[in-house]
Amino acid sequence: MNDAHWHLVVNHFPIIGTIFGLGTLIVGLILKNNSVKNAAYILFVVAAIFAFASMATGDGAEEMVEDMPNIGHQIIHEHEELAEKLALLLYATAVFSLLSIYTSVKKHRFSKIASYITLFLGIGATVVGTFVGTSGGEIRHTEIRDNSAKQAVENTIPKDEAEED
Repeated sequence: MNDAHWHLVVNHFPIIGTIFGLGTLIVGLILKNNSVKNAAYILFVVAAIFAFASMATGDGAEEMVEDMPNIGHQIIHEHEELAEKLALLLYATAVFSLLSIYTSVKKHRFSKIASYITLFLGIGATVVGTFVGTSGGEIRHTEIRDNSAKQAVENTIPKDEAEED
């Protein structure tokens, strides 16, 4: 398998894991159940690990598709920039998740604050994750692109190729 294939295998987990982690954390906070909250924290850590794997395979995937017709460098660049932001958010969420687990186990007074910081980071990661997923989908699925994305791709196709169509 090549990097493009590996990227397609691992890139869904950071987004889906974050969504599940956020939902689980919200339930844990509502129920005031540390076991449920700890499960959410583990989901965030796993999502961050998969974000690392997605970032590691992204450049190889880019090399394979950037010169394909109707792709364009701009749309890939936009996806890459958003993915970098998501990765940083997930790394921060994972750090606070581990801190939240630690403070929960030690029954530290910082436990509740750590939970809410993790919640806030999880919400941010979920929002950015939806943009990353959409921008990644737009790379190969032209039918979901808005007009500005289509225009960016059309601007990267040489005029003599565009006139032939």
